[in-house]
Amino acid sequence: MLVAREYRSVEQARRALGSALDRACTPLLFDRIDWFESLHAHCFPTTGVRIFQALEGECQAWLFLLSPGAGRLSALANWYSFDWRPVFLGPSDESVRRRLVEVIAQSLLTDSAQVDLYPVTSASNMLLDAFRRAGWFSVRRPMGGRHILHLNGRTFDEYWAQRPGRLRTLIARKKRASRFTLSIADRLTEALWRDYAAVQERSWKKPEADLRFLHALAQRESDAGTLRLGFARLEGQPVATQLWTVENGTALIHKLAHDQAFDGASPGSLLSHAMFSHAIDQDHVATIDYGTGDNGYKTDWMEERETLYRLDFFNPRRASIWLPAARAAISALVG
Repeated sequence: MLVAREYRSVEQARRALGSALDRACTPLLFDRIDWFESLHAHCFPTTGVRIFQALEGECQAWLFLLSPGAGRLSALANWYSFDWRPVFLGPSDESVRRRLVEVIAQSLLTDSAQVDLYPVTSASNMLLDAFRRAGWFSVRRPMGGRHILHLNGRTFDEYWAQRPGRLRTLIARKKRASRFTLSIADRLTEALWRDYAAVQERSWKKPEADLRFLHALAQRESDAGTLRLGFARLEGQPVATQLWTVENGTALIHKLAHDQAFDGASPGSLLSHAMFSHAIDQDHVATIDYGTGDNGYKTDWMEERETLYRLDFFNPRRASIWLPAARAAISALVG
């Protein structure tokens, strides 16, 4: 028997889930209830959520969505999310999982005009199929990439020998002249976080709007022992920092920042060299994931690119969405 339910807060969903999406039961960071809870609380505090659950026997599907406007739903995700997808519990029967998502999609037709999901990778085909079967008009568009490295048993020296010559030459040259002290911490302290925030403030990047979210992430991962917070310092002053997590054989690179006053000495690149070395030879990871974004420097460090998709679903029963649906379809064709 198929059953569908809806929750209007992450707290309600947490109570319904019990421990099912806690760290001990859920290997991937981006599927955990505390990830969605913190993302909503810190990054979307004034936006409502609609969380959907479908059950059939021992199988469950969960869709964590935002409700940014009347008739519109979006993935509960942002630039910190490496991937958004339905979260499944129970046996991995693909036909049942597709049917569960289809049931949710059918229920959305009653009061929703448009659903947009980003960033989506491996789940895009299943989502497209389920929503189309439910009666939605669907458009998929590539929107950037996600850069990944699979070590396949290599040591850091073996990996490094295969990097582009320009990168190896840059690091060798900068190391010879470097006066930076490099360190990697796996436990967060107030002093370390002040240093992180100070580097971020002096970074070439835009001011960090969601520093509280990153602090909450760093604290949770510190408590779990999965945090890797790296610094390059000059005479004690932090000039570059990187926030990684390492868990279940995978290193995730969440955030980089450096003081632009030191660009010429490349403290960020030197820190990356140390972080990759630590993750490969000391944490013995099998995969390093650089997350979303097609920044040119990532291709020197990584070896694979996975396309990120935006999925747009339009309710054909709503005449008001016919024009935006047509525009999205044209954009997909020409983009």
